[in-house]
Amino acid sequence: MPIYSVIQLSQELIRKKSITPDDKGCQKLISNLLVKAGFTIETHRFGDVDNLFAWHGDKAGKSLMFLGHTDVVPVGDESNWQLPPFSGHVDESYLHGRGSADMKAGVAAFTLSVIKYVRENPNHNGKISLMLTSDEEGVAENGVKKMMPHIAINHEIDYCVVGEPSSSEQLGDVVRIGRRGSLHVAITVHGKQGHVAYPQNASNPVFLAAGLIKDLACYKWDNGNEDFPPTSFQISSVKTSSNTSNIIPADLSIQANFRYSTESTEESLNKQLTQLLKQHNLDYSLNWNLSGLPFYSQNHQFRSVVESSIREYCHINPIFNTAGGTSDGRFVAPFGVDVIELGVINKTIHQIDEKVLIDDVKKLEKVYFRLITSLL
Repeated sequence: MPIYSVIQLSQELIRKKSITPDDKGCQKLISNLLVKAGFTIETHRFGDVDNLFAWHGDKAGKSLMFLGHTDVVPVGDESNWQLPPFSGHVDESYLHGRGSADMKAGVAAFTLSVIKYVRENPNHNGKISLMLTSDEEGVAENGVKKMMPHIAINHEIDYCVVGEPSSSEQLGDVVRIGRRGSLHVAITVHGKQGHVAYPQNASNPVFLAAGLIKDLACYKWDNGNEDFPPTSFQISSVKTSSNTSNIIPADLSIQANFRYSTESTEESLNKQLTQLLKQHNLDYSLNWNLSGLPFYSQNHQFRSVVESSIREYCHINPIFNTAGGTSDGRFVAPFGVDVIELGVINKTIHQIDEKVLIDDVKKLEKVYFRLITSLL
């Protein structure tokens, strides 16, 4: 089996067309490398999703887990890409391809870091592990969400580093110490269907909801706190129950999402929204779907180790925040694990011509290795 550099392993992973939820052999490649280094492997397939958990050592000390995903989003029209999206092409500065930034370079970096650590420290204290799924970019039902309850039975984890692309302008400039909660709501405003020529015999739900929508645009759900910005509410879709030009629709459906801070809860947001609806005297229905609870790490020692590791190789002081969307960290934190997210620059993720700086990938491997040596 070849000994990969971090760029070579990243290229091999990018060349596998692992569009959610198909892993396309990425985890098998990584598993083979880890087995050769002495790791114990568990693989679990839930539905059409492949998941891997690998570990080395025991709990006579701290336990650190790296978390990542091998799936990528679709490429769209390949003819719009300057280079083939699954080529893993390398030029003087960049590694190109779908998943290069999100997040196969990160997976390659922490895989080789844990292998190097175990080879140099075969009798190390504590436990070093990693978890991979092919279900992060999809519905995220058969990946880490199902893996963690199973793994937590036999493995206590103190720290988790998620290899998501957290950096903004320079490697290590931003580290996520948590994420906002994500709560979806479907609001249906009920009116009365009728002919557009006889509005007196109908009740148009679009007009009924106009005042509500205006209020929702400026409503303040909470003030946030030191670690979280105020809760955000955004409408993503507005549809009526009719697409016929001469019919006043019976219902108006609004799809919306809360990205909420730890100052709010599912219950408090439900209560506030219900009060708004009642203030407008609307006949309505609500359907809620909780996608993820908010979480954040308050472990200052963990943050200090992350900060010093970044400073050593990137020569900057990182900003710690909880911005951005959701990640699989939301399924790990509820088990009492301190979670941070640290990875490459995220400017091109999910875009055409996704790419990552070669120097950043090499530095990231060194940062991850220093984290291991400092935490275990």
